[in-house]
Amino acid sequence: MASSSKLNAKIPEGTLESKWTKYRSTVHLVNPANKRSLEVIVVGTGLAGASAAATLAEMGYKVKALCFQDSPRRAHSIAAQGGVNAAKNYQNDGDSVYRLFYDTIKGGDYRAREANVHRLAEVSGNIIDQCVAQGVPFAREYGGTLSNRSFGGTQVQRTFYAAGQTGQQLLLGAYSALQRQVGMGAVTLLARHDMMDVVNIDGKCRGIIARDLVTGKLERHFGHAVLLCTGGYGNVFYLSTNAMGSNVTAAWKAHKKGAFFGNPCYTQIHPTCIPVSGDHQSKLTLMSESLRNDGRIWVPKKQGDNRKPSDIPEDERDYYLERRYPAFGNLVPRDVASRAAKERCDAGYGVGTSKMAVYLDFAFNTERYGKIEATKHNLHNPSKEEIMKLGKDVVKEKYGNLFDMYKQITGEDPYEIPMRIYPAVHYTMGGLWVDYNLMTTVPGLYALGEANFSDHGANRLGASALMQGLADGYFVIPYTIGDYLSEEIRTKSIPTNHEAFVKAEAEVNERITKLLTIKGTKSVDSFHKRLGKIMWDKCGMARNAQGLQSAITEIQQLKKEFWSDVRVPGEANELNSELEKAHRVADFIELGELMCVDALTRNESCGGHFREEFQTPDGEALRDDDNYAYVAAWEYIADSNFELHKEELKYENIKLAQRNYA
Repeated sequence: MASSSKLNAKIPEGTLESKWTKYRSTVHLVNPANKRSLEVIVVGTGLAGASAAATLAEMGYKVKALCFQDSPRRAHSIAAQGGVNAAKNYQNDGDSVYRLFYDTIKGGDYRAREANVHRLAEVSGNIIDQCVAQGVPFAREYGGTLSNRSFGGTQVQRTFYAAGQTGQQLLLGAYSALQRQVGMGAVTLLARHDMMDVVNIDGKCRGIIARDLVTGKLERHFGHAVLLCTGGYGNVFYLSTNAMGSNVTAAWKAHKKGAFFGNPCYTQIHPTCIPVSGDHQSKLTLMSESLRNDGRIWVPKKQGDNRKPSDIPEDERDYYLERRYPAFGNLVPRDVASRAAKERCDAGYGVGTSKMAVYLDFAFNTERYGKIEATKHNLHNPSKEEIMKLGKDVVKEKYGNLFDMYKQITGEDPYEIPMRIYPAVHYTMGGLWVDYNLMTTVPGLYALGEANFSDHGANRLGASALMQGLADGYFVIPYTIGDYLSEEIRTKSIPTNHEAFVKAEAEVNERITKLLTIKGTKSVDSFHKRLGKIMWDKCGMARNAQGLQSAITEIQQLKKEFWSDVRVPGEANELNSELEKAHRVADFIELGELMCVDALTRNESCGGHFREEFQTPDGEALRDDDNYAYVAAWEYIADSNFELHKEELKYENIKLAQRNYA
């Protein structure tokens, strides 16, 4: 197949290993004097946004950064727990840039762009050096060297971590770099601001319309370039591990103004989350994948077994991941582990009151660590209690905050009782389509981090989200944006009374007025919950053609009902959280429809996209490389009308194969 004429990935010529190095050395530059007159808007201040804003300001650009939180420190990047990948081979276990590249391509089920993934692997080591220099407190070995642990889909230890709060520590490093530039006047930081629309002039993105969430006032902001660093759209499912404020509005508004949306149906289901406890919940809690280093996942071998886990002997336990995938065991990729858990629960082997959970048990490795510690302490013939106490101290040092969080939420002590876990929506591999420069199909409009589609294919490997966000912000966009801005040095700042700004603001005002004047009978949350149920039941862990067709019809009906019967209290010119939610849920409804359309169009299973009609006899994802080895890039035409463009994926350095983790 040939790529659409409307898509130009701009992948450099040359060997895979030399593409980025050569391109970085030959890309157009902007001299320091000219940078001072070029304005860049960064929307979102998580890892991708904060690192990009800080770096571009350090380079001399005039930067304006917006976030809807009261501080960049509240960006959802802070919630990442387990770690960040880098191919430094500190453990001397055979890791390399190529192996990280290969694991990422394979983990994504061969649906990612080779050149982007290899670049990510190349710059991964720089991320660790950068963050150590910023003072990020990565875990260290006794001798002072940085520690590593394993994550799913790999057979090496390449994940750097800071206990179970790696995202928080990395974000504080990026935030410090950002605040330094704010203090120097190089970055204008606008907190509590929501991007409502992008402004295009003569075919190029020239700014945004934003809403001050405290006063409700609409503002116009000009930029020679706009960077969207606004995260993923997992909250389309209502229940997910995302923060409640995480949304798709910025990316969706860009989509409706010409930016193609790539692979919207690729949703990651994380296998280790605290199970749903009732209809009262508004979000789910993640238990880090790092726990699978030392936790063993199992269910009873007997269906409907209601005994306590401590009463079930070893020979009556099914360590099903170790049984099915002996080479990787409990550290198979997330999509594989999630489907395996669902299969066991659907077959009647689930645990807990809901029977929609499996055990994550630390007893075996707690005892193993205890024996090692006993030897180190020169204890001869220690009792089982002494061994377990020593082992608990080791486990506590590695995962203590995660265990505490689990106990606070469930009331159960995971040191004594196995955790109960079940898959939940976590990350979205889809996002705005971008070329090698991270530019969307709208010139001057970029997407970084989870907001773009580029690096993870159909399934993201654990600890790669932080890697991509920081790589894009610190080490990719500072080079690639110069290629575009070098042609914009003669473009003067466009006054925000330009007709394009006036028109865009008027359209936003019209939408706000419409939402406030419907005065229906149903809350915004009620529509969000209904959308989430449709999406989870029919476009979640498993999809089929009949369910997807039904979902599209139901979502279209839900959209009509939303715009005729939603009730949004309050006024426009005030702090109005319900109005904020209404905007976001309206966008989620439209996105949900496109996700189902995309899933229906892709007649194969790959990674997190699992079509029940397309699976191997063993229940694994069955790809169709002859017909679907492409990026699906959707163009918005009109309401419920999208046109598919295909970017052919060419694999010149890797042989396509059925994934095998056994």
